[in-house]
Amino acid sequence: MRTLSRWLSRFSYNHPNLNIIGLIRYVVAGNLLVFMMDLFTHGASTYWLYFIPELIFRGQVWRLITFIFVPMSFSPLSFILSTVFFYYMGSRLEAAWGSARFTVYYGLGVVLNILVGLLLAVIDPAYRTSVTASMQYLHLSLFFAYATLYPDLTVLAAFFIPIKIKWLALLDAALFVYDILAYLSYGQFAMALLPVIAIFNYLIFFWDDLMDAMGRGKARVVHQHSAQTINFKKAQKELQQRRGYLHKCAVCGVTDQDDPNMEFRYCSKCNGYYCYCANHINNHTHVQ
Repeated sequence: MRTLSRWLSRFSYNHPNLNIIGLIRYVVAGNLLVFMMDLFTHGASTYWLYFIPELIFRGQVWRLITFIFVPMSFSPLSFILSTVFFYYMGSRLEAAWGSARFTVYYGLGVVLNILVGLLLAVIDPAYRTSVTASMQYLHLSLFFAYATLYPDLTVLAAFFIPIKIKWLALLDAALFVYDILAYLSYGQFAMALLPVIAIFNYLIFFWDDLMDAMGRGKARVVHQHSAQTINFKKAQKELQQRRGYLHKCAVCGVTDQDDPNMEFRYCSKCNGYYCYCANHINNHTHVQ
């Protein structure tokens, strides 16, 4: 997986001409157009856009492309929220990655959906007349990508509840697991592949990042339980018990016992370990 991830990174870097600048805007514009067409035709027009293998095999090859623009939902409120979410995540990812890498990510997700959709129809003829590919899970996987890049970014859930992106990503993961289990419980084993390939597409691009994060987490745990760290914490505790405080400002003399909410810092420009409160860390004469 690591080899494939690095190869895709090099491929994106070495083929900048493959990029579609503002790709997310074209997809959102297509979603809006299909939504309006569906609204005025009461769903009749959208039928001609779905990914249905039997009709594709009969020559309606445009469905290999048009299914990309079918919205995740046709409920007005749900459409607005999902489209705003998709546009925000996609545009931020494109800005962070560059257009080439984002285009490859999205394009690979589309190709995997097409291959699986056609494969389902070949393996089981019962799927030939069903919708076997959609962009729903690929769009939801953008949340994983965004949360990996900005895990501690705080957003307002339901417009007023502050929550970090990484916790919302866990809810997104729970949705994926629920859908996979639901497909399996109904005996639709092949359809369970749709969320799986979206996760696979995400893992291909973020395998190195995930492994590095796990490595840092493991190193942090080892450090926290090392003898040196434990002895330092023990020494700090003994010092605090002996003096009655741990930090004391060298200017005003306030301690962490006097004001538990006060922040203390050590000045790197002073000759020695001199501690200062938040009021004096930038307002004192350096000791030489």
